[in-house]
Amino acid sequence: MTPHADPQAGAAVKAADRAHVFHSWSAQGLIDPLAVAGAEGSYFWDYDGNRYLDFTSGLVYTNIGYQHPKVVAAIQEQAGKLATFAPAFAIESRSEAARLIAERTPGDLDKIFFTNGGAEAVENAIRMARLHTGRPKVLSAYRSYHGGTATAINVTGDPRRWANDNGTAGVVHFWGPFLYRSPFYASTESEECARALQHLEDTIAFEGPQTIAAIILETVPGTAGIMTPPPGYLAGVREICDRYGIVFVLDEVMAGFGRTGKWFAAEHFDVVPDLMTFAKGVNSGYVPLGGVAISAEIAATFDKRPYPGGLTYSGHPLACAAAVATIQAMEEEKVVEHAAHIGETVLGPGLRELAERHPSVGEVRGLGVFWSLELVRDRETREPLVPYNAAGEAAAPMAAFGAACKKNGLWPFINMNRTHAVPACNVTEAEAKEGLAALDAALSVTDELTA
Repeated sequence: MTPHADPQAGAAVKAADRAHVFHSWSAQGLIDPLAVAGAEGSYFWDYDGNRYLDFTSGLVYTNIGYQHPKVVAAIQEQAGKLATFAPAFAIESRSEAARLIAERTPGDLDKIFFTNGGAEAVENAIRMARLHTGRPKVLSAYRSYHGGTATAINVTGDPRRWANDNGTAGVVHFWGPFLYRSPFYASTESEECARALQHLEDTIAFEGPQTIAAIILETVPGTAGIMTPPPGYLAGVREICDRYGIVFVLDEVMAGFGRTGKWFAAEHFDVVPDLMTFAKGVNSGYVPLGGVAISAEIAATFDKRPYPGGLTYSGHPLACAAAVATIQAMEEEKVVEHAAHIGETVLGPGLRELAERHPSVGEVRGLGVFWSLELVRDRETREPLVPYNAAGEAAAPMAAFGAACKKNGLWPFINMNRTHAVPACNVTEAEAKEGLAALDAALSVTDELTA
C-alpha cells in the first residue's frame, strides 16, 4: 500500500480520539497520539503521508509485520466459517493452535490454557502455581514487566508497579543478573551469575522456602532493558526451584515466537520451566491472544480437581485462526531462522559499530531482533543519559533523541535511558540497515550531552 495524504480525515480521527479514548499509562491531557492511516510489513504511515520504519513492532508483537496476507486471509476465512464460540467446546482453530504451540514449547509443556493477552497469562500461571503447591508467595525480579492486571502488576519490577502496589499481594522482589549495572559488584559474567544465584538463595532462605509457590522471570527481560542472562543463571534457578519444590515460571510474552532467533528464548539456555506464558508474537498481535503452556505434573493437579479460572474469550476462534496462520507462515518462510540471521549479521554488528563511534552508547545487548542500546552521559562512570524513571524536563534528552529518529523516518522504542531495536522478525536486511542509519543520525543528539 502507498501512503497518501488526507489531513482532514486524520484530524477527524484525532478529534474523536481526544474526545473519547482513555489511553493506558498516560496523563490524558499531556499526550498527542499520532493518527495512523495504515501499515504494511515493517512500515506504518500517518494521514499527512509520512511513513515510518517501525523499530518497535507495535509493542514488540508484530513479529511478522503488519497485514501479512496469509494471516489476514485466515482471519477472514474463520470469520466466515465460525466467528466465535464458547471456550467449553472443542473447535478446530483452538485445537490446532494449541497443538502447534505445544509442538514448539520445550520439554513437556504440552497443555495450553488460552487467555486474551500476556497479563492474564501471568495471572493464571501464578494461580496455577499457588494451587499446585498450596503456598502463597511469589518471587520476581526487579527490572521486569509482567503485565498490568492485579497480580501481574505486583510481580512487575519497574515503576509502573508503584501506584498499583498494595503491599499485600504476596510478592517478594529480588535482583536478577545485569553485569553492566551489577548490584553484586561483579566484574565478569561468571561472578555475576554466581552472586545473583547466591542472592536468590539467600532471599528464599529468609522468606522461607516452604512459603514460596513460584519464581517468575522473563527469560530475557524486555522493556526493562533486554538483559540477556549470563550462562548458567537460568539453569541455576531451575536447580534451586527443584530443590525447594518451587514452580519455575518463564515469561516469554515478549521474547517468544522468534523474537530472539529461537521459537522460545528458553532454547538458548537449555532450560525447561514448569509453566511458560506467551502472547504478542503468537499471532503477531492481529487478534488478542495469550496463554500458559503447562507441564504434565501441574496439568495433572487439575485432572480431578476443577481449575478455578476461566475467560469468556479463552481460545477465541478468530485469535486462534490467526495463531495457526502465523505459526505456519513463520515455519514456511523460515522467519525464526531469519531473525537469528539478521541479528548475527546486520543488527548486532551494526549496533556495535554505532557504539564504537558514538560516546553516548554505553552498552549494546541483544539476540535475534531483540536489542537494546544503553545511553549514558559518561562511559567511564556509566551515568545514565537520564535518571531512572525520568519525566518531564529530566527526560528531555531522550525526547530529543526520539524526535530526531522520527525526523529520519524511524519510529523508535524508548524506555528510560535506552532505545531498543526491535523490528519485525522478518525485517529485511535493507530495512534493518535503514533503521541503523536513522539511529546513527539521531545519536548525534545524545552525543552532545556526553562528558
